[in-house]
Amino acid sequence: MTNLSVLVAHSQPHSALRDAAVDAAGALAADAHLSTTPDVIDLAAFGQALLDPTPNGPVADAVDTVLRSEIIVVASPFAHGTYTGLLKVFLDRLPELALGHAVVVPVAAVPDLRNGHGVEEDLRLVFSDLGAWVAEPGLLLSESELGDPAGVVRAWAAVAAPALNEALAVGA
Repeated sequence: MTNLSVLVAHSQPHSALRDAAVDAAGALAADAHLSTTPDVIDLAAFGQALLDPTPNGPVADAVDTVLRSEIIVVASPFAHGTYTGLLKVFLDRLPELALGHAVVVPVAAVPDLRNGHGVEEDLRLVFSDLGAWVAEPGLLLSESELGDPAGVVRAWAAVAAPALNEALAVGA
């Protein structure tokens, strides 16, 4: 069985982006013929504990979950031209090249699709630096699509699933 995680870096717990990312993970898994249920890590739920010098409790569990995941759907809203600081704080907990066994699928929510590709590119860079294979295409959603992303998610998953299967085959 393939370990699949959804890592959400929105400042609000249980955000519309979280829901869209979980839907995207489910659609992608279905289209890639993977029978797995994702572990969902909502970074906003950790609050101040995310900043503790040594991760423990739920934060340590989240790090362990990410480290054993083969596929990680990472969702971040557009924040000051890139992904959120919340995601950066969490990723700083991971050892160098810790995700060398994983495929990361970026999901980004942007105010306007015309100028939101920077956050997707930045997600690719940071996860490549951690050793992950970053699947293409990532999912880029406008904030207006977050309320009902199903159509966009389905169309994207149909295109992204073959690339995910190829990435998983390379890593096998």
